[in-house]
Amino acid sequence: MREILPVLSRWYAAGTPFGLATVVAVSRSAPRGPGAAMAVGPDDEVVGSVSGGCVEGAVFELAQEVVQTGEARLQTFGYSDEDAFAVGLTCGGEITLLVRSVSPETDASFGQVAASVAEHRPVVAATVTDGPALRGSALAVWPDTVSGSLGPEGLDVAVTADARGELAQGATGLRHYGPHGERREDDVTVFLQSFAPPPRMLVFGAIDFAAAVARIGAFLGYRVTVCDARPAFADPRRFPDGAEVVVDWPHRYLSGTEVDDRTVMCVLTHDPKFDVPLLEVALRSPAAYIGVMGSRRTHDDRLKRLREQGLDEPELARLRSPIGLDLGARTPEEVAVSIAAEIVALRWGGSGTPLADTAGAIHDPHLKPV
Repeated sequence: MREILPVLSRWYAAGTPFGLATVVAVSRSAPRGPGAAMAVGPDDEVVGSVSGGCVEGAVFELAQEVVQTGEARLQTFGYSDEDAFAVGLTCGGEITLLVRSVSPETDASFGQVAASVAEHRPVVAATVTDGPALRGSALAVWPDTVSGSLGPEGLDVAVTADARGELAQGATGLRHYGPHGERREDDVTVFLQSFAPPPRMLVFGAIDFAAAVARIGAFLGYRVTVCDARPAFADPRRFPDGAEVVVDWPHRYLSGTEVDDRTVMCVLTHDPKFDVPLLEVALRSPAAYIGVMGSRRTHDDRLKRLREQGLDEPELARLRSPIGLDLGARTPEEVAVSIAAEIVALRWGGSGTPLADTAGAIHDPHLKPV
């Protein structure tokens, strides 16, 4: 979608309806993932791809049809054993497409979404794919505002809350709701497409706990990097698939890598010669979370060393040490859960209190990431 948005923006600005097909679900060896898109515009101009060529001809006709009728369509394509000449995916996978007509009249927020993507501002485009709500209706969600509507107010409220959670993770996928946003029902299906890269988790210290933290970080949607200066410990075979493993001095690596206000850091090195130079850099970065493993005595010694290096109290106050919430964790996996819980609580302003001991709404739809 990002690749074709400049063209779509031009069509949208001209006020001419165009057909937009978006992959909303895949299975098995589908050629492209959710969010892949193809559009048919004025003079039958085509941009984008949803399958690498397998079903684009059929999608072209569908896109023309929805522009003429104004009615969005949900269409699934797979491989047909019965008819080798039927339109389908030769790879044996399956894709489901939402095909809808887009114009200022049908989607008043599309231009704002395209502008946000062009300006690298995070936004989620939420679109109804199935259910009693109007298929193709759209809602755009930013960290601090919304535009458009999916219909019932309760549905907008529930989708807004979930969209902000997906945006924080750069995630894209389907969500299910009741007609008025009820979370335990699945009458309405909504496709949430995030235009934001996944946030980073930087794990320093390639110990056993690091492997567990890397696994739960990947589970939460982070792009995980594990860094250690010791080659014997920084062995990719010890960490989950997809985790980047770097052999370098932690402070040197951190000084030269990308860090933004969604990045989380878990410092598990337990050694002042690694910790102190690293934290000098980390505490002056825009990172959202900086947690450090160690005993309270170690923490006190670490604070003393950091003060000697010139860090002030507001900078030191950003340090989460000892790392994690008090869950009574013992094993590496349990400790990883406690660290993940602290990260989630800090992001959304959670107290860490058992929900049974609280009152009021569990999720605040107007809450923005901290």
